[in-house]
Amino acid sequence: MLLLPFKVKNTVQDTLKHQGLRNKLVALLKDKGIEDENVLTAISKVPRHLFLDSSFECHAYQNKAFPIGANQTISHPFTVAFQTELLQINKDAVVLEIGTGCGYQTAVLLEMKARVYSIERQQELFKKTKLFLPKLGYRAKQLIFGDGYKGLPEKVPFDGIVVTAGAPFVPKPLLSQLKIGGRLVIPIGDDPQIMHLYIRKSESEFSKETFGEFRFVPMLADKN
Repeated sequence: MLLLPFKVKNTVQDTLKHQGLRNKLVALLKDKGIEDENVLTAISKVPRHLFLDSSFECHAYQNKAFPIGANQTISHPFTVAFQTELLQINKDAVVLEIGTGCGYQTAVLLEMKARVYSIERQQELFKKTKLFLPKLGYRAKQLIFGDGYKGLPEKVPFDGIVVTAGAPFVPKPLLSQLKIGGRLVIPIGDDPQIMHLYIRKSESEFSKETFGEFRFVPMLADKN
């Protein structure tokens, strides 16, 4: 989706060197257990360094989280890949992302040809990311400034919902907005959180599976 080299603010480019670093990152993710080739291909295409402050550029393809402003972070690449793999989405899947942040997870989903709606509660990040993603050629169906606990009822049902912040509990509106067979991936608890996968089996029945500890910033409510 991104043409090489892509120039941003006349200073930082996406080069063949960066592509080589992404290839090494993909190899690392494979070693850590990521198997979905569509996820790995998407990771190999998204220029993560462009989503970070230029001071972090030389570290952008390490498996690390970095600050992105407004007391938020960009998740570890493994965490992004792990959550995306749990979604098991196909081309044209309708996905709701709770916590747009800098837009990196959004871009990975878009590289997988999903139709993405994304909600951000931090106005500073929302404004910045809404302008930034199209500059890289990434266009979500809709970016929304709002409360992720409420989901997006006007666009239901969703094939997948991914929450990119630590939630204290499972918001019932998110479960209700899944289609039958839809999947909700959400980290729950304090620090650290436990990754949960819910699959809607019927109008009233959901299966649940857990996948160990992860660390996220808290999921915000009533935040401007």
